[in-house]
Amino acid sequence: MGEYFDKVYEVVKKIPKGKVATYGQIAFLTGKPRGSQRVGFALHANRNPEEIPCHRVVNRFGRVATGYKFGGENIQRKILESEGIEFGPDGTIDLDKYLWRP
Repeated sequence: MGEYFDKVYEVVKKIPKGKVATYGQIAFLTGKPRGSQRVGFALHANRNPEEIPCHRVVNRFGRVATGYKFGGENIQRKILESEGIEFGPDGTIDLDKYLWRP
């Protein structure tokens, strides 16, 4: 798992401030298109959130993680908002506007 987690971290490091990626997108970019859950495991094991911005990864509906490791979903949302990302009334991010397209 360590080698795959490293691949996930390298991709996540590239997500710019003000953009998000989905778990599925990260899985695809790491060569494991059906590996969304493994991406989640990797991000939950992240030991360096300052360098690896796992807060910029959301689900396919544009929702933050309910189990966000670094303080819960409200903290993840606050961090994203501080980076300029807006949430709709239903709590989702407009992926047409904010999705990272490498």
